Amino acid sequence: MATTRWSAAAVVSALLVVLAAATSASAQPPPGGMTLFVPGKRNTESTCKDDGKTKKGKGKPKPKPCTARCTDRCPTKCLVLCPGCMTFCLCDFYPGVACGDPRFTGGDGNNFYFHGKKDQEFCIVSDSDLHINAHFIGNHNPATGRDFTWIQAIGVLFAGHHRFSLGAVHSAKWNPAVDHLDIAFDDERVALPRVVGARWSPASAPALSVTRTSPANDVVVELRGVFRLVASAVPITAQESSVHNYGVTADDCLAHLDLGFKFQALSDDVHGVLGQTYRSDYVSKLNVAAKMPVMGGAADYVSSGLFATDCAVTRFGRSGIAMVTDAKY
Repeated sequence: MATTRWSAAAVVSALLVVLAAATSASAQPPPGGMTLFVPGKRNTESTCKDDGKTKKGKGKPKPKPCTARCTDRCPTKCLVLCPGCMTFCLCDFYPGVACGDPRFTGGDGNNFYFHGKKDQEFCIVSDSDLHINAHFIGNHNPATGRDFTWIQAIGVLFAGHHRFSLGAVHSAKWNPAVDHLDIAFDDERVALPRVVGARWSPASAPALSVTRTSPANDVVVELRGVFRLVASAVPITAQESSVHNYGVTADDCLAHLDLGFKFQALSDDVHGVLGQTYRSDYVSKLNVAAKMPVMGGAADYVSSGLFATDCAVTRFGRSGIAMVTDAKY
C-alpha cells in the first residue's frame, strides 16, 4: 500500500497519536496523553505528567497541574492534549472527520455532507485490503423531502476475513454515565473495562486495539500501520432537535457516532464516500462555495450489509492486487 497521506495540522496529528498511546487503566491522563472531559467536568484541574520543569541536578521532573476548559464550540466534551492542556473538539475540521448529519472532511481538506438514507449501509472507505461501511439511522423531514441521517455504526473488514464493528446502542433517554458503545470482533462482543486507558487487543489480530479515553462512550480504535480512529457515542439533544427540527422522540435520542480517522496506508486506488478524497487524482465535484456542499451519487456507495463489499465502487479483494495476510496484523 502507499505511504501515509494526511494533511492535518501538526498539532492535530500529535493529538491523535498521543490519544492512542493510553494503554493502562488510570484515572489520570497518561504521560504525553489526553483525556476527554464530559458534562459536569469542565474546568477540571488535570495533571499532565510530562509537564513542568525540574531544576538541574534535582532529580525527576515534578508534574505541573494545568486547567483545561472546553470551548463553546464543543460544549459536551473536548480532547485535552498534554503538556499544556490544549483543548480541541473532536469534530473540528481536519481530514478524516465524520460528524453529525454526517459532515465529512475529506483528505483534500474540503468539507461536505453526505446524506445517504436511513436504515441503509454505505461504503465510506474501500481499498484492496481495507473496507469500511457505515450504517445510517435517521428521520424523514417532509419539509425538505430527505432524511436527516447519522452514522450509527461502522463495520471494518481487513486482512481478507477479519470483521470489526463499533456502534452506538439505541437509547430512549441519554445518560452520559451509561456506556452506549457496542464493540465486536469476528462476531464476538468485546467487553472493555470502564476505566480510562483500558485496552483490548485480539490474539488473532494483535495490531488491532481498542482503548478507552473516558469511562463511557469514548474510545480510540487502531489498526497499526493502517488507521487510527477516535470515536464517541453521542445523542441528538433536545436543543439540537428544536433548532434543526431533527424530530427526536421520547423513545429515541438518536444515539450515533462522531468519528475522526487518520489513515496511514491507503492506496491510490482507494474509493468510497471518504476514501476517494485521499486519491492523488481526486477532483472534487463539490460546490465548495455553497453553504452546505453535498456529495451526491449515493447509489454508488450503497452496500447490502454492514460487512458487505458489494457497493458499486468496491475495491476490497480486487484480483491482481496483493492481499494482506494475518502475519501483517
